[in-house]
Amino acid sequence: VAPTIAKTIQNNILLEDEDLLILNKPPGLAVHAGSNIKQGIIEALKIIRAELPFIELVHRLDRATSGCLLLAKNRTALLALQQQMQQHTVDKRYLTLLKGQLPKTVKADFPLKKNVQSSGERLVTVDPNGKTALTAFQCRHNFPVAQLSEVTLFTGRTHQIRVHAAHLGHPIAGDKKYGDRDFNHAMKDIGLQRLFLHAWQFTFQHPTTQQPIQIVAPLPDTLQQFLTRLDPHYAPI
Repeated sequence: VAPTIAKTIQNNILLEDEDLLILNKPPGLAVHAGSNIKQGIIEALKIIRAELPFIELVHRLDRATSGCLLLAKNRTALLALQQQMQQHTVDKRYLTLLKGQLPKTVKADFPLKKNVQSSGERLVTVDPNGKTALTAFQCRHNFPVAQLSEVTLFTGRTHQIRVHAAHLGHPIAGDKKYGDRDFNHAMKDIGLQRLFLHAWQFTFQHPTTQQPIQIVAPLPDTLQQFLTRLDPHYAPI
């Protein structure tokens, strides 16, 4: 394991107990190995925390996305949390910066279909024959050319928020796959170096104690500072 990955993981633990390990995932770090990615967080953890007999991802986050990442330290916890995900009882909130300005509250109910290209790259499209996908966008702050939106994810499809935002005509800042090239360039000129999508707040039932757990991964400083550049009067969330 690269020492930088080990240190990054260790410095970004939000909560750990006998059943759970919850990280504030940095952007650019893959959750698992794949094409052109030799090692992700889960492979690194199995080496760094070799004393753990079991550690598995409860869900996934895109490589470019930061924020709450849930891992289970035993199979019972894994199955209980995955069941909550499938039953949509996990409240998942993201923060994202959209091009333009949506109305205060918008629900996107568009089925999504995942297409795997010959290169192995995944491209998701809105398709009537796709799987049900439901996303809610709520305005947190309007900037002159963009909107900070709190997103509630009711289903967990690949690239769901990114594709729904683009389909609404308000793509996410810094999204090279589904975004708007001119908007991305404008945001980069102001200092945005990444996809502006952050898994901010997850609320769920603890798999053992049954108590409600709310995990908040603060918006990274780089994104907070970028928002202040967009509007000096912006009050950080």
